[in-house]
Amino acid sequence: MTKEKEVMGQAIKNMTIKTGKYLTFSLEEEEYGIGILKVKEIIGMMPITSVPRTPEFVKGVINLRGKVIPVMDLRLKFSMGEIPYTDRTCIIVVEIDSLDSTVLIGIVVDAVSEVLNISKDEIEEAPTFGSKLDTDYILGMAKMEGGVKILLDIDRVLSAKEIEALDKTA
Repeated sequence: MTKEKEVMGQAIKNMTIKTGKYLTFSLEEEEYGIGILKVKEIIGMMPITSVPRTPEFVKGVINLRGKVIPVMDLRLKFSMGEIPYTDRTCIIVVEIDSLDSTVLIGIVVDAVSEVLNISKDEIEEAPTFGSKLDTDYILGMAKMEGGVKILLDIDRVLSAKEIEALDKTA
């Protein structure tokens, strides 16, 4: 197989993976999406116990039906300004695949929007912003309703070291 065919095959495979249902949510004025299969549940804000000596974006841990789950604020992870939580703020509990295990992590978002079925025709590759910026965590851009929703690869939003540190927090 030629290198060109191999690259095309990988691009088609990637596009197939991206097609499907996404839970959409907002941060600041932007809309994001996470593959619905990664979402375990959506819960309202609840008391979060702070854990000392964790990165700023780690809000702490919650007790969810007897299981301790680390929680991070996606606004802070993406270097957005911190805002007070509202009645629309919620925690999306997601399953993240790390190198050797699966970890449940709560992510704080401004508001959950809806579940959308996004087809391959609506998805474009993530733009390249130059070699200095890491955009591996972006699966693609969904063109919908005159706007763009940023589709996240939740497994890549955190580095392996960050996932390991969060897992030890719980």
